[in-house]
Amino acid sequence: MTKVEVSFQHLPTTAISDATGGHTNLRSDIKPLADHFKIAGRAVTVRLPDGENGAVLEAIRAANEGDILVIDAKGNTNRAVAGDFVISLAKGIGVQGFVVDGVIRDIAAIRELDFPVFALGTTVAAGNKNGGGKVNVPIAIGGVTVQPGDYIIGDIDGVIVVPQEDAEKVVEAAEAKVDKDDKRAQEAHANGKESIIAYLDKALAK
Repeated sequence: MTKVEVSFQHLPTTAISDATGGHTNLRSDIKPLADHFKIAGRAVTVRLPDGENGAVLEAIRAANEGDILVIDAKGNTNRAVAGDFVISLAKGIGVQGFVVDGVIRDIAAIRELDFPVFALGTTVAAGNKNGGGKVNVPIAIGGVTVQPGDYIIGDIDGVIVVPQEDAEKVVEAAEAKVDKDDKRAQEAHANGKESIIAYLDKALAK
């Protein structure tokens, strides 16, 4: 794991969103299957035809340890891009998580695998395997363009894309935001109600 990835692992998505101006946040309907899931790594992108999932296996084979599969499934909520068996393969070779503009299935078994999946939800129906998917090409997911190798950070608050060329400056800005927020909280709560009122008066005077 690179220094940038370690930094992203320890930063909340809220601070990263503030650092990016909120322009690369995925839509809020792409949610983690469990509240404790946290991901931060490089994107292996997958573009799927509607209702397809065959290229997901190709993407798993192409991934490096710690990568995140980012899957453009066209928002299809009828057919799953993966189930517990495919997820087990991804986990077994070191893929860190899935971010899906679509749905998965076998949710109970996937939760038992404790593998981070961020998706629109679940379905009972398997995807088709008629071909036509593409791996490591530019995609659009959750209203945001993702290039192969971009950084993907996700937690209970949501998922953010950080273009790889911006990663270092975003880390720096997000760390500064965390420090600023910590100092603000210390100031506001230093003396209970008295310091809260003082902080509110100062904020409202601006």
